Amino acid sequence: MYDNGEGVPQDYAEAVKWYRLAAEQGDALAQNNLGAMYDNGEGVPQDYAEAVKWYRLAAEQGYALAQNNLGLMYEDGHGVPRDYVRAHMWLNLAASRYPATVKEDREEAARDRDRVAQLLSPEALAHAQRMAREWRPADADADAE
Repeated sequence: MYDNGEGVPQDYAEAVKWYRLAAEQGDALAQNNLGAMYDNGEGVPQDYAEAVKWYRLAAEQGYALAQNNLGLMYEDGHGVPRDYVRAHMWLNLAASRYPATVKEDREEAARDRDRVAQLLSPEALAHAQRMAREWRPADADADAE
C-alpha cells in the first residue's frame, strides 16, 4: 500500500520496511518487490547487488516476475557480471512460468528471452536451454522428502 500510495500517502521508505519484514520470512512477492526498490533506488539507495540478492531469493522459489527481473539483471550486468547464458535461462523460466492470466508479461519475457538468444552461439544457447530444463525451485528437495 505504501509503495503505490493506496489508502495511505506514498512512502517508499515505509514500503521498504514492510517488504523487508515479509521478505526475510521468505515471501517471494515481498522479496521481488524489495529487489525492485533497490533496483530503482526507491526508499533506499540504488544498489544493484542488493536487488539481485532479493530477486534471486524469489526467483529460486519459482516466482516468474523475479525470474524475469533476475534475467534482465544478468543481461545488463547490473549487480552481477553480464552473462547472457544465465540471462536466457532465467528469462526462459519466466516465460514458461507466468500464469496464463498475465499473457502480456509472458509474451514480454519470451521476447526478452528471444532477444538474448540472438546474442548466443548455438552451443551457448543449448547450454542455457539445458540449464532451464534442469532447474528446480529451491524448495523442491524439501517437497520430495
